[in-house]
Amino acid sequence: MIKEMTIALALATAVASAAVAGPYDDGLAAYDKGDYATAITLFRPLANQGNLLAQYKLGFIFSQGMGVAQDYTQAVIWYRMAANQGNADAQLNLGNFYRNGRGVQQDAAQAVAWFRKAADQGNVDAQFNLGLAYRNGDGVPKDYVQAAIWERKAADQGDAAAQINLAFMYENGQGVPQDYVQAHMWSNLAVSRYTDPTDRADAVKQRDLVAAKMTPAQIAEAQRLATAWKPK
Repeated sequence: MIKEMTIALALATAVASAAVAGPYDDGLAAYDKGDYATAITLFRPLANQGNLLAQYKLGFIFSQGMGVAQDYTQAVIWYRMAANQGNADAQLNLGNFYRNGRGVQQDAAQAVAWFRKAADQGNVDAQFNLGLAYRNGDGVPKDYVQAAIWERKAADQGDAAAQINLAFMYENGQGVPQDYVQAHMWSNLAVSRYTDPTDRADAVKQRDLVAAKMTPAQIAEAQRLATAWKPK
């Protein structure tokens, strides 16, 4: 009997999902074509029914002013709905809105709370933002150990900005033991991943400053580690 009820429930869920998929896919197709008015018309009833993907899309549309007047207050409403359902991208964006005071009163502590929710799900940008908050004492007490933990998580995923921040922390012993080999490795990885010429040049400069404090053997070890590194 339980098995029969489970099958019936699964079938009902599949039918409901298929019913939602049609309008959402149509909305997504309109969105991709730049027909934002149609996308909004299709996304809004789905979002009101609790579809977190539609909620997120509406938040993004209003935050960017795509086919509508830019409206951070509306963006916050829809992002919050999706964030409360666990959407990491919505949590990240809501955190950014709190950090910058867009559509809500500026609140660094709330920003950190939302960054943490997204970071715990592996969102690399949220991990970077959380590390930066701890490093600067923005919304949380300054804590270099926590900063290094979160910057490391983002760096391990290949985020160049987190890698260069982590390199600086190893160079200066902030939250981690001072380690020029690690500092050189992470700055070298950032150099290889930055696409912006200015950011890349800054990373090269930081790497070379560390190299000036190192022995040839240490530099060789750092280069070996950088070559062997793979994102997690």
